[in-house]
Amino acid sequence: MLSNKVLDRAKNLTESSSINLFQQIQFTPVEVDFSSSPINTSYVVVGEKQPPIVLLHGFDSSLLEFRRLLPFLTQNHQVWALDLLGFGFTQRQGSIEYSPETIKQHLYQFWLKMIQQPMILVGASMGGASAIDFCLCYPEAVAKLVLLDSGGLIKPPIIGKFLFPPLGFLATEFLRNLKVRQSISETAYFDRTFASQDALTCAGLHLECEHWNKALIAFTKSGGYGSFAHVLENIKQPCLTIWGENDKILGIKPAPQFEELIPDNKLIWIKNCGHVPHLEQAEITANHLLSFSLDFSRKDF
Repeated sequence: MLSNKVLDRAKNLTESSSINLFQQIQFTPVEVDFSSSPINTSYVVVGEKQPPIVLLHGFDSSLLEFRRLLPFLTQNHQVWALDLLGFGFTQRQGSIEYSPETIKQHLYQFWLKMIQQPMILVGASMGGASAIDFCLCYPEAVAKLVLLDSGGLIKPPIIGKFLFPPLGFLATEFLRNLKVRQSISETAYFDRTFASQDALTCAGLHLECEHWNKALIAFTKSGGYGSFAHVLENIKQPCLTIWGENDKILGIKPAPQFEELIPDNKLIWIKNCGHVPHLEQAEITANHLLSFSLDFSRKDF
């Protein structure tokens, strides 16, 4: 459930898309093998038409990342946005492991409980790496895969494994600093005017959640997501890769690599766009995604 601190800070939201999405956040308890108690998982679901689209956010982010994209999709699809284990507003329990493996298991249990049919899985940045990992392990749950300026081809820095106290605490306090987060936000956009006060509020709301720093340290120490280059050929689902031409977070080299390594993959470049096409060019990104979802010749649902 959303804490009073989160609710109070959310009063600073100003854009209608941010306010509307925040007000639609729900929670459901998800049972997993690695926890003795269910994990209250935050999500939003809008629309009814099938197949469902599921949106996965990036590192140290939340489902609010899809505030501009989601409204363009809901007339044609049932759209889910959820917070991955250890991120967003999903409950963080102090005693469990936070790693790509537990993120994958938690996502699968959420899918079993709430969705229960093949989905169009969309991952942005780190969420793309999560989507790739999930698709490889649970192919029956994924009809199509969409990668938005995705992680999954770059090995994580080794320093993450050495975040022992007080280094871990200091690292997360650095990320908590709003000036630091504003600088990261500005780098993520081609047009830096998108890095507004509302965007900063969206990017910082989940910092008020209990155990935010502990979960982030634990995930980083796990090594995070490495490179899937050696197994991408095993993805059999149709894939769409959307990439901002001016991505200064991951650069542009991974985009053609994904196109080459995933057998059935189409690459689309978005002009005047940085690392977050779903925020900076939301309507264009949505139109490409919808065209891909309706291309039944590529995959029968």
